[in-house]
Amino acid sequence: MLTIENLTKVYGDKKAVDDLSLHIAPGEIYGFIGHNGAGKTTTLKSVVGIQAFDEGTILIDGRSIKKEPLECKKIMAYIPDNPDLYDYMTGVQFLNFVADIYGVSQADREERIKKYGDMFELTNDLAQPTSAYSHGMKQKLAIMGALIHAPKLILMDEPFVGLDPKASFLLKQVMREICDEGGAIFFSTHVLEVAEKLCDKVAIIKEGKLIKYGTMEEVRGDESLESVFLELEGTVTEETPDDMKLS
Repeated sequence: MLTIENLTKVYGDKKAVDDLSLHIAPGEIYGFIGHNGAGKTTTLKSVVGIQAFDEGTILIDGRSIKKEPLECKKIMAYIPDNPDLYDYMTGVQFLNFVADIYGVSQADREERIKKYGDMFELTNDLAQPTSAYSHGMKQKLAIMGALIHAPKLILMDEPFVGLDPKASFLLKQVMREICDEGGAIFFSTHVLEVAEKLCDKVAIIKEGKLIKYGTMEEVRGDESLESVFLELEGTVTEETPDDMKLS
């Protein structure tokens, strides 16, 4: 579903992402972990085609994000860490705007707006302008906008920030349902407990370099994910031994 090969992004003399390669298959929830500034957001923005990269290849369902950006974007969605909405639009206007862009039929959009609006308890607020929304409400609306065209691949940057416990629980259910139906999800998070319970696979990035990745069992072994992450953050150098790279 998503193939990243030798991705490199340079800002000045700093490599924000350094020769990163990851493969995410249909049905997988893949967690992306690293401290602030490690390269997570840069990677996600490169994948969705809103930021140019210097070297490497990114394929979405076999198509190049550089050569066929529109075809790639038709089948994926992106939820940024701080969703920017159009303040002059109401919630339902925003959702219809997104549905129009993706060519979602009237019947499908109405069904999905009702389904997710009720699920995230936002239906009664959809007639209000988004300028009146709290951060959590904006996050819910951004999630609904990402789901309205039933994408095969969803990328999320810290999707649980700002959500209340119930909404977080429901989002995790939706993520699993999407993957059970053959979709794939690649998301960054600082909430290691969520990643440990939810993800099929996980990748840890440090200073732009991928330092450990694989299934949750392969990455954490007999330890907790938090313990492994803190250990790697404190002890791994730029020259990562090959035996730390798990396929």
